[in-house]
Amino acid sequence: MTTPHTPRTVLVTGTSSGIGLAAAVAAAEAGWQVVATMRDTAKAGPLRDAAAKAGVEGLVDVMRLDVVDAASIDACLEEVLARHGRLDAVVNNAGAGQVGTIEQGTVEDVRAAMEVNFFGVVQVTRAAMPHLRASRGRVITVSSVGGIVGQPFNEAYCAAKFAVEGFMESLAPVAATVGVDVTVVEPGAVASEFVASIGVDVPAMVAAAGPYGDALQAYVARTMQSFEAAQTPAEAARPIVDALTADRPPFRVQTSDWARAFVAPKLADQDGSAVQALTGGWVR
Repeated sequence: MTTPHTPRTVLVTGTSSGIGLAAAVAAAEAGWQVVATMRDTAKAGPLRDAAAKAGVEGLVDVMRLDVVDAASIDACLEEVLARHGRLDAVVNNAGAGQVGTIEQGTVEDVRAAMEVNFFGVVQVTRAAMPHLRASRGRVITVSSVGGIVGQPFNEAYCAAKFAVEGFMESLAPVAATVGVDVTVVEPGAVASEFVASIGVDVPAMVAAAGPYGDALQAYVARTMQSFEAAQTPAEAARPIVDALTADRPPFRVQTSDWARAFVAPKLADQDGSAVQALTGGWVR
């Protein structure tokens, strides 16, 4: 049992920028001991600066973790337990965008997207579950509206996020039987992340798209327009902290009115409660 002097501990993946950075700082502001992880801790400067500005640097512990490396995950969790004695929650945030279409890419490109966006989530969750059972903790996974609605030129990324949604929706009723809550968080457009996260030269990509050039140009124009009204990372991170602190967190939460409207045509059960009520009865 925690006391006022032993805050609950949450591990957040992918905290060098964006939603992960914002979620790490916001969780610390909410009183959590945060283990903020990233592949390259040399990139921790912006996170440390943000934590210092918020006055929570003492609650943000930076550690190396590569979600596609099982040994890295095990070593990180061992260090978490050594330093903090417990693990109460995991926020699976690390991921990478990918834009393209299968004819012009490779199956290896798809496998790479699945490795970081799906199998990374699976590996971290699997390794954390014994500790979360002990603390009756939580798994919170940053998915995407792209995990609900497949989007042009996002075939591999959306496939991975669809897989994340199916994995977590299936895990949630089973995890609940051992006291672990599962939530997926579905952001829409988040400011500053689109072009940077996909790591490509958009004009060059359009020029090289051949028969798909016009369609790709139209997609990029529409997407960049949607990012003009995007959420900030801090706004997108707020529901993550809500899921950490709620007495009974929902299974599924979108991070904005825009995201809720975007998934509504596909997803009538927007918070996941109807599906969880159905499948929860199968294991109780």
